[in-house]
Amino acid sequence: MKLDRLLGILTILLQKDRVTAPELAEKFEVSRRTIGRDVDAMCRAGIPVVAHQGSGGGISIAEGFKLDKSVLTADELSGIIAALKGIGSVSEQSNIERVLDKLRANTDAVVSMREPVIIDLASHDRGQLTDKIELIKRAVLYGQIIEFDYFYEKGESHRHIEPYFAIFQWAAWYVFGFCLERSDFRLFKLQRLWNLRLCDERFVPRDIPTEKRDFKAWFEEDKENKLVALFDTSEKYQLIETYGLHCFEETTEGLRFEIKFTKRNYILVWLLGFGGKVKVLEPEYIVENLKTAAENILSRYK
Repeated sequence: MKLDRLLGILTILLQKDRVTAPELAEKFEVSRRTIGRDVDAMCRAGIPVVAHQGSGGGISIAEGFKLDKSVLTADELSGIIAALKGIGSVSEQSNIERVLDKLRANTDAVVSMREPVIIDLASHDRGQLTDKIELIKRAVLYGQIIEFDYFYEKGESHRHIEPYFAIFQWAAWYVFGFCLERSDFRLFKLQRLWNLRLCDERFVPRDIPTEKRDFKAWFEEDKENKLVALFDTSEKYQLIETYGLHCFEETTEGLRFEIKFTKRNYILVWLLGFGGKVKVLEPEYIVENLKTAAENILSRYK
């Protein structure tokens, strides 16, 4: 597309002091004559492109036309670039790359070559995840209802929702919207959501109650419980990774771990992952739940 090529040429000229027509022709896979016409079009649009003849010649932007680099510091630009790359890991790559090119044009090349932070929000099924997020973005922008099959612990169901946000929370992607089947706002995990499609029906955005916008609350239950457990010392790195350096006390019996939790199912699955390297001391109902789960596992191998 000519417009994309013109924007690309402008971005390169903003990044470099001088570039040759053959270099641009090779990059955009067009002829030198096409590049010449593009340069003429840019000049007619008011962009001061200058052609330099002879050895060391080429094409450049007139001095003083480049954007002011002082608006953001190199560190600030580096942070923005890292964040955009993270979004690019689950979004339309071409759009993100165009924005990145524009930002890189306003900072030193070292920022784009040596970002200290790399963010990747994609999972193992990146392609499917990206398609879902792009469809949800379109539905939100144009106010279209979406429908999908949803799989969860109680079974499966078919839902229609008015989507409002795609959310990355607790290492997973979700869509937040008003569920027409439940007549309430709901949060749906994208990895459990399949056969997603746009509906023809449009919707008028509703006012979202303040308490529904507290997305952290969606991952918590009302009642808080206290877990006390003894872990084998070999599991120290696991505890530190999940709950931090000071979440346990080293004793002669092992690592004494205490934490408050609200999601019973989550804590049960987490504890089962340690096998015989953890002993729960309290609460008693978690002890009983673990016994039952262990017996069920054992019965499958008899």
